[in-house]
Amino acid sequence: MGYIVLGFGLVLVIEGLVFALAPSRLDDLVAAMAALTKDQRRTIGLIAVALGVGLVWLARGFGI
Repeated sequence: MGYIVLGFGLVLVIEGLVFALAPSRLDDLVAAMAALTKDQRRTIGLIAVALGVGLVWLARGFGI
């Protein structure tokens, strides 16, 4: 359970930094994402999930 809370906390930190440091770039990113098709967004999401699982697997394997 502690790892889940840690993960959510890290996501909030990173997302908060994006909102705080580059809000206008976030508008550009949302516009670019809206221009993608649903299949392209789904593919990007699946790639992000796979990378996240890989990073967690590596971190757990190295005892980080």
